[in-house]
Amino acid sequence: MKYRILLFIVGLTSNFVYGQPMHKLVEDDFAFAEGQYKTLMEKLPAGRMPRTYEKDSLVTSGPDWWCSGFYPGALWYLYEYSHDPLFKRQAERSMELIEGEKDNRSDHDLGFKLMCSYGNAYRITGNPAYKKVLFDAVQSLTSRFRPSIHSIQSWDSSSRYRCPVIIDNLMNLELLEWADPQDTMAIQHARTAMRNHFRKDYSTWHVVDYDLQTGEPSRKITRQGAADGSTWSRGEAWALYAYTMLYRYTHDRAYLSQAEHIAGFILNHPRLPADGIPFWDYDAPDIPHAYRDVSAAAVMASALLEL
Repeated sequence: MKYRILLFIVGLTSNFVYGQPMHKLVEDDFAFAEGQYKTLMEKLPAGRMPRTYEKDSLVTSGPDWWCSGFYPGALWYLYEYSHDPLFKRQAERSMELIEGEKDNRSDHDLGFKLMCSYGNAYRITGNPAYKKVLFDAVQSLTSRFRPSIHSIQSWDSSSRYRCPVIIDNLMNLELLEWADPQDTMAIQHARTAMRNHFRKDYSTWHVVDYDLQTGEPSRKITRQGAADGSTWSRGEAWALYAYTMLYRYTHDRAYLSQAEHIAGFILNHPRLPADGIPFWDYDAPDIPHAYRDVSAAAVMASALLEL
């Protein structure tokens, strides 16, 4: 398949990118990131997490925002690379803000919040206090497992949804896999998603809303994509990364095969731009003038490097 050839070519040429050695590119990018994060530290209000920039103004969030663990996670990566204690101190301060999320049983995004932050902190330092936070979060996340649908519920039930499960939720399974690669809830969720979240071409539905009584999907829709039948690019990227990650932990070749098929959908898609940065939805109505999603591209790149 085309994507196999592409990955082979990437492997042959990976020592040089855009005419410069790979190690030089990495060094330059880390140096730039260090400067950017040091500037961000000065501008970030106390008790807040960075969220985005809008009209050149910094927008912040509290610990409940699903991306709240990304900032300390990035700081730990910078500390691991540079050994600059400034990044470690700032990471530790920011982690104090989100520690309470370990007990949040109303949120499915504990993997996003705490694996990026406390997961990297424990991996780098071995501090047992960080490990305890992660195991507490495991208990909170598994409280959202619904046996009748063999999945972890995403948002709470409401007048809008019966029991919604979103494609993003696959990413939170890493928290469970880290604690136990044979975790039955994570395995059931991953297998159920393979059956219900994917079309024949390995494109994805964003939301599968389940009937808790029958255990079957009641409808397949979108919340963030262009349409119910479209493929939201970040959701597709989550799926690619998640099944690659699941294979890393379990060595189950069904997950590897799933990741390869998803990669095939992405890399062979006729509307994937030449630079590999997808439009925000592969079926966005205003392509080629639609917004591009660099976040989706970053997730894809990380997954493809590991795959």
